[in-house]
Amino acid sequence: MSQLVQTEPSIARRDSAQPFSGISWQLGLLALLALWLYWSTLVHLVGQWWQDPNFSHGFFVPLFSAFVLWQERERFARLPVRPSWSGLPILALGMCVLIVGQMGAELFLSRSSLLLVLAGLVVLFFGWNHFRAALFPWAFLILMIPLPAIVFNQITFPLQLLASKVAAIVLPVLGVPVLREGNVINLPAMALEVAQACSGIRSLMSLVTLAIIYGFLMEKRLWLRWVLAVAAVPITVIANDVRIIGTGLLVQYWGPEMAEGYFHASWGWIIFVISLVMLYALHGLIGLVFPEPSDEGGNKK
Repeated sequence: MSQLVQTEPSIARRDSAQPFSGISWQLGLLALLALWLYWSTLVHLVGQWWQDPNFSHGFFVPLFSAFVLWQERERFARLPVRPSWSGLPILALGMCVLIVGQMGAELFLSRSSLLLVLAGLVVLFFGWNHFRAALFPWAFLILMIPLPAIVFNQITFPLQLLASKVAAIVLPVLGVPVLREGNVINLPAMALEVAQACSGIRSLMSLVTLAIIYGFLMEKRLWLRWVLAVAAVPITVIANDVRIIGTGLLVQYWGPEMAEGYFHASWGWIIFVISLVMLYALHGLIGLVFPEPSDEGGNKK
């Protein structure tokens, strides 16, 4: 009886391993083909991460997705492999999006098509159960794709106006008279322009990414993960408003050089750290108000 019990798991392992061994060469061939198709797209994508500070967080996105997949490797090993032909239309859609993106020189479409191709391959070779299990790390990859310029500008300009309006309201309360013209704050000492780099979009993209990573690593409750990710937006806006107001105070009472060079750059890092602290404090506050339920033994579920 004991010998039979020991034999059955080994047979099950061999049976579950057979589908992987049968499709390994096919996956390898398709991986090489996909790499060839997307080589120039990936090179330009990494180049934009390196050169554009607004999207430098892109380096961390695929690494974290790979970490999540590796962490869930035992769960994937237990899932039955049920290939589905429904992955073929998804794969074809990804190829069509790639062709349209290449013909129209639309980088966002070309890069987004990679996610459709990955989804189609997973469904085609492993099945919908594997794709559902990999849904979070797959969806997280969206954050590695820079926004189209038209969408990016539609976000940054309202942020610039919001920061300048808040500063124009708060600074006079603090004793600094101002005259606002659009996104330009005219101080007695100098004119302070809330440029695109000062809109907070850079901190917003990075903080949302880090908030999702932080929530996944530090919190098991799904609703609280969503709260932390969404809260990154107002936290960034508030922190950036503090930055503009602080810069206005320093320019007025210290000197115009406080809005340039090293001081201006250091403000960005300081405010980003403050944003991280605010996110951590929010998580702690919610944890106090809504403590994680525990089982009878006192252990957290």
